[in-house]
Amino acid sequence: MPTIRAIKDWTGNVPHHEWHIRTLQSLPRPVNVLTTHSSWLFSSLVLGCNGLLSGSGSVIADLQARLFRAVQANDLAEAKRLNDRIQPTARVFYADPFVDMHNRMKEALVLLGKLPRAVVRPPLVKLERAEVVGIREALVETRLLNEKARDAA
Repeated sequence: MPTIRAIKDWTGNVPHHEWHIRTLQSLPRPVNVLTTHSSWLFSSLVLGCNGLLSGSGSVIADLQARLFRAVQANDLAEAKRLNDRIQPTARVFYADPFVDMHNRMKEALVLLGKLPRAVVRPPLVKLERAEVVGIREALVETRLLNEKARDAA
């Protein structure tokens, strides 16, 4: 299809993902591969993706953009540093059950003062307080939330 310019790749299979990148981006009319492997974003970007689409971008877009630019500039030391900052949020957002990832991101946005409340629609249920506390701890570890700036979740 001559009008396709990019695909969102969420294969979940590293060799297949790499095949998409190598094959599609080297076509005479290249198709950009945009990763949505947010739980292993650094690794995916290093494989050569030309962009990313990520639900957690609602919380950490700046860090993701900086990570993408560092990988593009082949500044792996900076990319690793940024990945280390991102990792606590990836760990809590994409924990099991995976279906709750967006609920966790909503709770993070509430903790950051960007949403008034985290609305959950059935059949999903509101997260337990202990999980929200874990999200808060990840935001502190990521240095997005000052430990003293907000009361515990």
